Amino acid sequence: MIAWRAATEPSIPARQQPALALEYGRARDAGDGALLRGTGLEPLLEPDLPPGLMVAPSQYLQLLSNLLRALDSPDTSFMLGQQLLPGHDGAASHALVQAPTLRALLGTLCRWHARLAPLLRPRIETWDEVAVLYWVDSQGAPGLRPALVEMHMTAVVALCRWLGGERLPWRFCFNRAAPRHVEQHQVHLGSALRFDCQLDAMLIDAAWLDRPWPRGSAVAAALAENAAEAESPCAPGLPAALYDYLLERVRTAPTLERTAFDFGVSPATLKRQLARHHTHFQAELDQVRTHVALWLFQARRFDNDAVADYLGFHDAANFRRSFKRWTGITPGPLRAALAGALSV
Repeated sequence: MIAWRAATEPSIPARQQPALALEYGRARDAGDGALLRGTGLEPLLEPDLPPGLMVAPSQYLQLLSNLLRALDSPDTSFMLGQQLLPGHDGAASHALVQAPTLRALLGTLCRWHARLAPLLRPRIETWDEVAVLYWVDSQGAPGLRPALVEMHMTAVVALCRWLGGERLPWRFCFNRAAPRHVEQHQVHLGSALRFDCQLDAMLIDAAWLDRPWPRGSAVAAALAENAAEAESPCAPGLPAALYDYLLERVRTAPTLERTAFDFGVSPATLKRQLARHHTHFQAELDQVRTHVALWLFQARRFDNDAVADYLGFHDAANFRRSFKRWTGITPGPLRAALAGALSV
């Protein structure tokens, strides 16, 4: 059975990211009432916060929504990202700090994403000579997606700069239209920005993956990884778990019924749970198919016929129609846009 947690299930230590977000808002004179409205997180105000208190992702998301609204500042998501990593999650955070290379850091982040980045699930792929770190939803927060992406990208950029001793030449793709003002993106992320892509991703030349970092220790990182492995497991959110499941089976035409069985629930329950996460099964499957198609176009140099065959479509024309339904555009322009992003 596939392990997962609902967004309403307490799974995030209150002393960690939620407490830091609340502290940031209060330091900028946002009122407690505005920050905590609808969250049920009033215990965070107690001077002696119980060490084992857990917060549901839905509560943390509401807190972030309140914070963004109360401060109404274009730099809020980026400033929150500055304090996100390495975090305070014991062995997993220590493994990040001791990472000897960028490859090791990204591997740790992806492996322990449910602890280190509980709201977005990072995944790493290599296309040609480019490493691609892309982000998929973990808890179901479409309205906060742009801010969450900015937070997590900033967190990775800042951590890499600290550990590597220099600012790495990341490039960025965003699955959204360009904002009216991009100054904060440029300040915190750099100028290599591309919008209107079909995924939220950070790209870097693969040659940077294995350059040794002055602060890192392979031995200490391995010990921390072993310690993290011995701790209680933390299951991912439903959208993240479903993405991983569908990605492994994308060529076999996954169905709602079979997926529900493997997740240990009825089809009706899975549909209800996905609705509570502001999504549905077909949307999640279409997202996975879109990402796989992008990978095949860029990394494998597949044409429409080859991608259609890989994904189980009867012909290229049917695939093109489906692709336009998923993304709003046909494969040709998107392939050109992706190639441009990779060459920024």
